[in-house]
Amino acid sequence: MTERQIRLFGDPVLKTPSEPIGDIDDGIRGLIDDLVDSVKLPGRAGVAASQIGVNLRAFSYNIDGNVGYVINPVLVEVSGEPEPVDEGCLSVPGLWFPTPRYPFARVRGIDVDGNELEVSGEGLMAQALQHETDHLDGMLYLDRLEKEHRREAMKQVRESDWF
Repeated sequence: MTERQIRLFGDPVLKTPSEPIGDIDDGIRGLIDDLVDSVKLPGRAGVAASQIGVNLRAFSYNIDGNVGYVINPVLVEVSGEPEPVDEGCLSVPGLWFPTPRYPFARVRGIDVDGNELEVSGEGLMAQALQHETDHLDGMLYLDRLEKEHRREAMKQVRESDWF
């Protein structure tokens, strides 16, 4: 198992949009293995490649024991009205804030064999799909917070022992 270190808020890779993955070679297969191994740790719902310092479009997820990954994910559908849900992030440890998320989301991408795949869900799965896709677009959940919550989040970041 290769658990990769999670990059923290302030690391430029987290605010840089990720590049699409072209050829799937042994390096990409290794990246996917590392993403899957990294998301299997307790308390993790998803890990984006940018969170482990790789600026490529891929993420892994672990929702209710359902572990998987998506290469070149595109958020193709969201539905319902956005609702505030408590959200945290491995790259912003210890902070949880109400973040507007759609109750349903669908992502399309490919697997390591180049086959098309689709992942969709409600609740935590929908939240994870939106959160991880945001990471690949160079966005953190803090960017989606209402002004008052964002101000408080930034205060807590500055006061944290990891920043």
